Amino acid sequence: MECVVQGIIETQHVEALEILLQGLCGVHKERLRIHELCLKSGPNLGHVASEVRVLCDLEQPDPTWMVRHIGGAMRGSGADQISVLVRAMVESKVSKNVLRLFYALGYKLDHELLRVGFAFHFQRGASITVTVSSVNKMLKLHATDEAVPVTPGIQLVEVTALASSENYTEVAAAVSSFCEHLAPLLHLSKPGTSTGVVSTAAAAAASLMSDAGVTTL
Repeated sequence: MECVVQGIIETQHVEALEILLQGLCGVHKERLRIHELCLKSGPNLGHVASEVRVLCDLEQPDPTWMVRHIGGAMRGSGADQISVLVRAMVESKVSKNVLRLFYALGYKLDHELLRVGFAFHFQRGASITVTVSSVNKMLKLHATDEAVPVTPGIQLVEVTALASSENYTEVAAAVSSFCEHLAPLLHLSKPGTSTGVVSTAAAAAASLMSDAGVTTL
Protein backbone atom coordinates (compact mmCIF):
# COMPACT_ATOMS: atom_id res chain seq x y z
CA MET A 1 0.00 0.00 0.00
CA GLU A 2 0.99 3.63 -0.20
CA CYS A 3 0.31 6.95 1.50
CA VAL A 4 -0.34 9.83 -0.89
CA VAL A 5 -1.24 13.52 -0.99
CA GLN A 6 -1.55 15.84 -3.97
CA GLY A 7 -1.63 19.55 -4.73
CA ILE A 8 -1.14 21.99 -7.57
CA ILE A 9 1.25 24.87 -8.18
CA GLU A 10 1.56 27.48 -10.89
CA THR A 11 4.36 26.73 -13.34
CA GLN A 12 5.97 30.11 -12.64
CA HIS A 13 6.62 28.99 -9.04
CA VAL A 14 8.03 25.54 -9.83
CA GLU A 15 11.65 26.76 -9.78
CA ALA A 16 11.16 28.09 -6.25
CA LEU A 17 9.60 24.78 -5.21
CA GLU A 18 12.57 22.94 -6.67
CA ILE A 19 14.94 25.11 -4.62
CA LEU A 20 12.95 24.36 -1.47
CA LEU A 21 12.85 20.63 -2.17
CA GLN A 22 16.56 20.53 -2.90
CA GLY A 23 17.26 22.04 0.51
CA LEU A 24 14.82 19.78 2.34
CA CYS A 25 15.74 16.52 0.62
CA GLY A 26 19.49 16.93 0.23
CA VAL A 27 19.54 14.82 -2.95
CA HIS A 28 19.64 15.54 -6.66
CA LYS A 29 16.40 15.58 -8.62
CA GLU A 30 15.55 12.94 -11.19
CA ARG A 31 14.07 14.11 -14.49
CA LEU A 32 10.84 12.43 -15.57
CA ARG A 33 9.10 11.93 -18.88
CA ILE A 34 6.51 9.27 -18.21
CA HIS A 35 4.12 7.95 -20.84
CA GLU A 36 1.14 6.62 -18.89
CA LEU A 37 -1.49 4.38 -20.49
CA CYS A 38 -4.66 3.60 -18.56
CA LEU A 39 -6.20 0.24 -19.49
CA LYS A 40 -9.63 -1.01 -18.46
CA SER A 41 -10.93 -4.55 -18.58
CA GLY A 42 -13.65 -5.63 -20.97
CA PRO A 43 -16.91 -7.43 -20.05
CA ASN A 44 -15.31 -10.81 -20.69
CA LEU A 45 -13.11 -10.37 -17.60
CA GLY A 46 -15.88 -10.25 -14.99
CA HIS A 47 -18.62 -7.98 -13.73
CA VAL A 48 -16.28 -5.73 -11.73
CA ALA A 49 -14.19 -3.45 -13.93
CA SER A 50 -10.45 -3.62 -13.47
CA GLU A 51 -8.03 -0.80 -14.23
CA VAL A 52 -4.26 -0.94 -14.63
CA ARG A 53 -1.74 1.69 -15.63
CA VAL A 54 1.22 0.93 -17.85
CA LEU A 55 4.08 3.40 -17.42
CA CYS A 56 7.04 3.92 -19.73
CA ASP A 57 9.88 6.18 -18.58
CA LEU A 58 10.98 7.88 -21.80
CA GLU A 59 13.72 9.83 -20.00
CA GLN A 60 15.86 6.69 -19.74
CA PRO A 61 18.29 5.85 -22.59
CA ASP A 62 16.60 2.45 -22.72
CA PRO A 63 12.94 3.15 -21.79
CA THR A 64 11.76 1.06 -18.86
CA TRP A 65 8.22 -0.25 -18.37
CA MET A 66 6.13 -0.67 -15.23
CA VAL A 67 2.59 -1.85 -14.58
CA ARG A 68 0.68 -0.38 -11.63
CA HIS A 69 -2.64 -1.26 -10.08
CA ILE A 70 -4.21 1.17 -7.60
CA GLY A 71 -6.81 -0.37 -5.34
CA GLY A 72 -9.36 1.09 -2.97
CA ALA A 73 -8.59 3.59 -0.24
CA MET A 74 -8.63 2.65 3.43
CA ARG A 75 -11.96 3.46 5.06
CA GLY A 76 -13.26 3.90 8.58
CA SER A 77 -12.54 6.13 11.54
CA GLY A 78 -8.81 5.45 11.35
CA ALA A 79 -8.64 6.75 7.78
CA ASP A 80 -10.67 9.85 8.65
CA GLN A 81 -8.25 10.81 11.41
CA ILE A 82 -5.14 11.05 9.20
CA SER A 83 -4.47 13.75 6.62
CA VAL A 84 -3.12 11.48 3.88
CA LEU A 85 -4.85 8.91 1.71
CA VAL A 86 -3.85 5.31 2.40
CA ARG A 87 -4.63 2.99 -0.50
CA ALA A 88 -3.70 -0.37 -1.92
CA MET A 89 -1.08 -0.23 -4.66
CA VAL A 90 0.89 -2.91 -6.49
CA GLU A 91 3.49 -2.27 -9.17
CA SER A 92 6.07 -4.31 -11.01
CA LYS A 93 8.65 -3.98 -13.75
CA VAL A 94 7.56 -5.52 -17.03
CA SER A 95 8.85 -6.01 -20.56
CA LYS A 96 8.02 -3.76 -23.51
CA ASN A 97 5.55 -6.40 -24.72
CA VAL A 98 3.21 -5.72 -21.80
CA LEU A 99 0.63 -3.84 -23.89
CA ARG A 100 0.30 -6.76 -26.26
CA LEU A 101 -0.35 -9.03 -23.27
CA PHE A 102 -3.08 -6.85 -21.76
CA TYR A 103 -4.78 -6.37 -25.13
CA ALA A 104 -4.79 -10.14 -25.58
CA LEU A 105 -6.39 -10.50 -22.14
CA GLY A 106 -9.24 -8.22 -23.20
CA TYR A 107 -8.13 -4.88 -21.76
CA LYS A 108 -8.84 -1.72 -23.76
CA LEU A 109 -6.97 1.60 -23.80
CA ASP A 110 -9.09 4.15 -21.93
CA HIS A 111 -6.75 7.16 -22.11
CA GLU A 112 -3.08 8.06 -22.11
CA LEU A 113 -1.06 10.89 -20.59
CA LEU A 114 2.47 12.26 -20.69
CA ARG A 115 3.88 13.50 -17.39
CA VAL A 116 6.95 15.73 -17.71
CA GLY A 117 8.84 17.05 -14.72
CA PHE A 118 11.12 15.86 -11.95
CA ALA A 119 11.14 13.84 -8.75
CA PHE A 120 13.06 13.70 -5.47
CA HIS A 121 13.53 10.36 -3.66
CA PHE A 122 14.73 10.57 -0.06
CA GLN A 123 14.48 9.17 3.47
CA ARG A 124 12.75 11.30 6.11
CA GLY A 125 11.01 9.09 8.64
CA ALA A 126 9.92 7.01 5.65
CA SER A 127 11.02 6.46 2.06
CA ILE A 128 9.29 9.44 0.40
CA THR A 129 8.99 10.51 -3.23
CA VAL A 130 7.97 14.00 -4.34
CA THR A 131 6.95 14.33 -7.98
CA VAL A 132 6.36 17.65 -9.75
CA SER A 133 5.01 17.37 -13.28
CA SER A 134 2.93 18.89 -16.01
CA VAL A 135 0.17 16.53 -17.13
CA ASN A 136 -0.28 16.39 -20.89
CA LYS A 137 -2.81 14.68 -23.14
CA MET A 138 -2.18 13.09 -26.51
CA LEU A 139 -4.00 14.47 -29.54
CA LYS A 140 -3.18 11.31 -31.50
CA LEU A 141 -2.66 7.74 -30.34
CA HIS A 142 0.76 7.38 -28.66
CA ALA A 143 1.91 10.74 -30.13
CA THR A 144 3.97 11.85 -27.12
CA ASP A 145 5.83 14.48 -29.17
CA GLU A 146 2.51 16.25 -29.85
CA ALA A 147 1.18 16.18 -26.28
CA VAL A 148 -0.42 19.37 -24.94
CA PRO A 149 -1.00 20.41 -21.29
CA VAL A 150 -4.30 19.39 -19.71
CA THR A 151 -4.17 22.50 -17.47
CA PRO A 152 -1.75 25.07 -18.97
CA GLY A 153 0.25 26.98 -16.39
CA ILE A 154 -0.47 24.46 -13.62
CA GLN A 155 1.63 21.52 -12.44
CA LEU A 156 0.73 18.58 -10.24
CA VAL A 157 2.68 17.90 -7.05
CA GLU A 158 2.39 14.46 -5.51
CA VAL A 159 4.00 13.14 -2.32
CA THR A 160 3.96 9.35 -1.90
CA ALA A 161 5.49 6.81 0.45
CA LEU A 162 5.24 3.03 0.48
CA ALA A 163 3.66 1.57 3.61
CA SER A 164 2.31 -1.66 5.05
CA SER A 165 -0.64 -2.56 7.24
CA GLU A 166 1.74 -2.54 10.22
CA ASN A 167 3.40 0.85 9.73
CA TYR A 168 1.02 3.03 7.69
CA THR A 169 0.30 5.26 10.70
CA GLU A 170 3.99 6.13 11.12
CA VAL A 171 4.47 6.59 7.36
CA ALA A 172 1.41 8.85 7.13
CA ALA A 173 2.77 10.95 9.99
CA ALA A 174 6.14 11.28 8.23
CA VAL A 175 4.44 12.41 5.01
CA SER A 176 2.26 14.93 6.87
CA SER A 177 5.25 16.32 8.75
CA PHE A 178 7.22 16.79 5.53
CA CYS A 179 4.30 18.48 3.76
CA GLU A 180 4.17 21.18 6.44
CA HIS A 181 7.46 22.53 5.07
CA LEU A 182 5.83 23.10 1.65
CA ALA A 183 2.80 24.96 3.03
CA PRO A 184 3.85 28.49 1.95
CA LEU A 185 3.98 27.35 -1.69
CA LEU A 186 1.13 24.87 -1.94
CA HIS A 187 -1.46 22.94 0.00
CA LEU A 188 -1.32 19.16 -0.18
CA SER A 189 -4.35 17.03 0.61
CA LYS A 190 -5.94 13.68 -0.17
CA PRO A 191 -6.47 13.15 -3.92
CA GLY A 192 -9.81 14.53 -5.01
CA THR A 193 -9.95 17.22 -2.31
CA SER A 194 -7.53 19.82 -3.67
CA THR A 195 -8.02 23.37 -2.40
CA GLY A 196 -6.32 24.91 -5.44
CA VAL A 197 -3.44 27.37 -5.61
CA VAL A 198 -2.60 28.98 -2.25
CA SER A 199 -2.63 32.77 -1.89
CA THR A 200 0.83 32.86 -0.26
CA ALA A 201 2.59 31.12 -3.16
CA ALA A 202 3.83 34.23 -4.97
CA ALA A 203 5.37 35.82 -1.87
CA ALA A 204 6.91 32.55 -0.70
CA ALA A 205 8.35 31.89 -4.17
CA ALA A 206 9.85 35.39 -4.37
CA SER A 207 11.48 34.94 -0.96
CA LEU A 208 12.96 31.56 -1.88
CA MET A 209 14.30 32.88 -5.19
CA SER A 210 15.84 35.87 -3.44
CA ASP A 211 17.50 33.73 -0.78
CA ALA A 212 18.91 31.49 -3.51
CA GLY A 213 20.30 34.50 -5.38
CA VAL A 214 18.12 33.95 -8.41
CA THR A 215 17.11 37.06 -10.35
CA THR A 216 13.59 36.99 -11.81
CA LEU A 217 12.34 39.16 -14.63
